Order: sequence, then structure tokens, then C-alpha cells
Amino acid sequence: MRQRTTALVTGGAGFIGSNLVDRLAAGGCKVIVFDTLQRPGVERNLAWLKQRHGRSIAHRREDVRDADAVLAAARNADVIFHLAAQVAVTTSVADPRADFSVNLGGTFNVLEAARQRCAPVVFASTNKVYGDLADLDLALIKDAYAPTNERIRKRGVDEKRPLVFHTPYGCSKGGADQYVLDYARTYGVPACVLRMSCIYGPRQMGTEDQGWVAHFLIRTLSGQPITVYGDGRQVRDILEVSDAVNAYLSAWRKIDAVRGRALNLGGGVANAISLRQLLSHIEAVTGRRPDVRYEGWRVGDQRYFVADISAARRLLELAPPTPWREGVERLASWIKADGALIEVPAETVAA
Repeated sequence: MRQRTTALVTGGAGFIGSNLVDRLAAGGCKVIVFDTLQRPGVERNLAWLKQRHGRSIAHRREDVRDADAVLAAARNADVIFHLAAQVAVTTSVADPRADFSVNLGGTFNVLEAARQRCAPVVFASTNKVYGDLADLDLALIKDAYAPTNERIRKRGVDEKRPLVFHTPYGCSKGGADQYVLDYARTYGVPACVLRMSCIYGPRQMGTEDQGWVAHFLIRTLSGQPITVYGDGRQVRDILEVSDAVNAYLSAWRKIDAVRGRALNLGGGVANAISLRQLLSHIEAVTGRRPDVRYEGWRVGDQRYFVADISAARRLLELAPPTPWREGVERLASWIKADGALIEVPAETVAA
């Protein structure tokens, strides 16, 4: 009888992690959820996973900074999805040492464990490795910035873009990104990197510092003000979480084809929107006008980032991403049905 596949998911109780774990377990995998449960609300994700999948889920409440704990968790893993991270630029600026130790030190521990286990690794990187893109000439078109370069406007920023690490978060994630690629090159670890744009969807408990699509919806539905840093015309390509999970699973299955590669993962040009455009759509979806207040730009913020996702779609054989209006409406329905997020006090939501 064939032994069940065991997947290790660091950060497996988080937003993307819990959606990935759910899909893995539904597909017959045994899943080790490696998560400290430090982020508020993620314990509810873990309870949801255990309720749905029972003994297929094993939780280890441990930290990726603990090399021995990571090694022990990876001992029987057939694949490692490394999503555990310090995820906020603002937090990295306030506490760069912790950001460094989690994002770079933790990734090093995962890679060393994978090297001993000879297990494939799919790593969650970020579009922040490309820096603030201040060299892009932009035009203001209605409520959104757009590149004057025709190719970038039509296709987005591709993986040939030079890496420029801004902020401690950009440095720690960028360094980890490069370590993953080098472990594939130097040690033959079957590993790849997915440089994510803005992922959104059910099980996202967005805050002011991270998860802005859900954060805007939660604040609007709970009648609380939203602070926008900058002018709100900054543009991002957003990707519904089910599409992101499809990419992670495909990267694992096609690891021989993408090992040593970094691929952009986002909604692409078709799902590129400004913050103001999202706020307008939220008003249409919820019937409530968001209470928006504006503050100065944050350090390292990109006025425009849209990923060229053509390489990922081709190599991972991905379907076209979910249209953003459909995905946002789906997220709004989940938040309303969940209820608990809407009742969270303002000081907790913004923490």
C-alpha cells in the first residue's frame, strides 16, 4: 500500500497557508502545520482546518528560528511549502533584528532541513524584491498611476527586472529569495521561488500593515475609518487566494521544470487596480461609503507594481486568474458570513 504524501507547510495557519493546507488535505495529503500562532486570529484558521480534516492535520507550535524544530518537522516531509514570515514592512522598520531572524534565518533553517531531507521547497517571496520602482516614468490616468513604457503598461514587470532591496523587509525577503535559488544551484535542492503580488480572499484577516484588500472591507463593514498612505492612486495587481494555491501546487508537481527559477505570481494586468478603484468598488458591493483618511507616503512604497505573470502561467500551466471584482465580492461575502472580523475593535484591527 502506497504511503500517504506528507507536506510540511510553515505558516500553515496563516491566510495563504490555511488555504493551501485545506487543498492539500482534501487531496489526500497528511499535512504538518508548522506555525507559532502569533498572528491574531490564525488559531481560528487552525481550528477550521482540524474540523474539516481531522487527523490529516498535525500542528507543531514551533518557530522557524529554531533549527532543530524545523529539522524534526521536515524529517518525514515529501515537500516543504515555506510561507512562515514576518510580513509587514512597518514591523521590519520598527524591529529589523526580528525581521532578519525570521525571514532570512528561518529560511536558512528550512533550506538546511530540505537539503538533508532532499525535499522540494516552494518559497513565498514578494514583489518587494524589485524595490520602489522609482525609475519608472508614470502618468496619472484618472485614479491610477500607469507606466509610460508601453511594454510594461501592457504586460507588467517581469522577472528580468533588477533586484533592489528597500526596507529591512525587502532585504530579509530578498536575501531569503536568493538563498533559495542558490541552494537549488549549489546543493541541487529542488526549490523554486514565487514572488507574490497582493493576494486576497477568504481567511484573510487583513490589517493596516498587511492584507489591504481585506482590511478595507473589514473596516468598511464595521463602520471604522480607513487610513490610506499616499494619494490612493498607487496600483497593484491582486490575485484571489484560490489561484495562488493552484500555483503553489503546480510548482510542487512541476518542480523539475521550475527548480532554480523565480516566478512572478499575481493577478497581472487584467487585475491591476488602484486603492481608490478598490474603495469605489467596495462602496458598490457593501452599500456603505468607506470613511477614508489620507496620510503621507510610507517608506519604500511602490506607486506602481503590476506583475508580468506570463512565465508562471506558461510553466505552471495556470488558468486565467479570477477577475478582481468577482474575487472581492466573494471575500466580502465571507467576511459577512464569518461575522467575528466585523466585530473586532478598531485598536485590534490596526495593531
